[in-house]
Amino acid sequence: MSSEEDATDSNEAFTYIGGKVDPGESANIRYGISETYLGDPVRIPVTIINGEHPGPTVFLSAAAHGDELNGIEVVREVAHEWPLDELHGCLVCLPVLNVPGFLAQQRYLPIYDRDLNRSFPGRDDSTSAKRMAHRIFTNFIEPCDLGIDLHTSTRGRTNMLHVRADMNDPDVSRLARAFASNVIISSDGPDGTLRREASDVGTPTITIEMGEAHRFQRHLIDRALDGVRSVLAEYGLLKAESVRWPGWRTIIEGHNEKTWLRADAGGIVDMHFECGALVHEGDRICTITSPFKTDNNPIYAPFTGVMVGVLENPVVYPGNPLCHLVELDQSTLRAVESEQSAPPDTPAEMA
Repeated sequence: MSSEEDATDSNEAFTYIGGKVDPGESANIRYGISETYLGDPVRIPVTIINGEHPGPTVFLSAAAHGDELNGIEVVREVAHEWPLDELHGCLVCLPVLNVPGFLAQQRYLPIYDRDLNRSFPGRDDSTSAKRMAHRIFTNFIEPCDLGIDLHTSTRGRTNMLHVRADMNDPDVSRLARAFASNVIISSDGPDGTLRREASDVGTPTITIEMGEAHRFQRHLIDRALDGVRSVLAEYGLLKAESVRWPGWRTIIEGHNEKTWLRADAGGIVDMHFECGALVHEGDRICTITSPFKTDNNPIYAPFTGVMVGVLENPVVYPGNPLCHLVELDQSTLRAVESEQSAPPDTPAEMA
C-alpha cells in the first residue's frame, strides 16, 4: 500500500483541553468540570475509544439528570464490554454527566437546584451549572459528528423506550431512524437541552427515553444497546453490524397526535394498562378512587394509540399526569396488533 493510501486509511487523534487520544488508543479520564464548596475537583468519567480506521466521532451520554440510571449502564457496556478493535471512527462515552446529582441521587444539580439539561451549551463566566455545561460541551460534545443522549422518566413515572428528535432536520432524522425504536416523537426540544444545542452547532443529537429513575431495567438496557449498535452500523463505525428495522414505527409530529391524560380528581389510581400497551378509543385506562373505594373517576382513551409513558406512583392530585398516549394510524395499528397477538416466544419490540 502506498503512503498516500496509508494516510487515507488512518484516523485522527481526538483532542480535548488538557489531552488527546491517538488512533488505536483508548483512555479512561476523570475530567474536572467544577469544584466543591471545599475546593475539591468535581470530575466526570469519560472513556474515549479512538479506532485506528477513519470514521465519525460519536458521543454517548447519560445521567444529565443524576437519578436516571438506565443510560449509565448502556454507555458503560459499550465502552468496556463491546469488542471495538475494528472500530471505524471514535466513541466518546460519558456515562455520568451530572456527577453532583448522581452522588446525591437526585435529578438536578444540588447547587441551587439547577437543571444541567437546561444549561447547555453553557458559558464559562455564568452560573455553576452553565460553567459545568460549557466544560462538557466544549471538550466532548461539539467536536463530535453525532450523539445519543440517554434519559429515563422522572421519579414516579416510567417510559417505554422511544426517541425524541427534531425530524425536520434531515441529519437528525437519519440518526433517529437508525436507532430503530418503535416510536419517535418529533420536536426541536427545549432551549438548553443537550440534544437541541448540540444539533444547533452541527452535531446531530437525539434523546432516548427509557424506563424510570433510580434503577437498572435490563430489558430496556438491552433494547437501547441494540439501538446504539444499529446507529453505529448506519454510520459505518461497526462494519460487521447491520441497521435494524423495529417491525413497526410511528413518528409523532403534531400536538394532536399525542396527549398527556391528567387527573381531574385527587385519589388513588388503579392503572389498567402497562407502559407500552396498545389501547383503543374508549378503553378505560385507569380509575381514580377515594381511600374508601368510592367516588370512582374513570379515565378513558380519547383515541387509539400506545401508552409511551405511565404513572408509577399511584397517588395523584387534580392535574397530575396519568399517562402519555400517542396516536396510531390504521396501517401502524394493524402492525402493532399483529405483533401483540404473536406467540410469546416471538421477539417483540415493545418491551
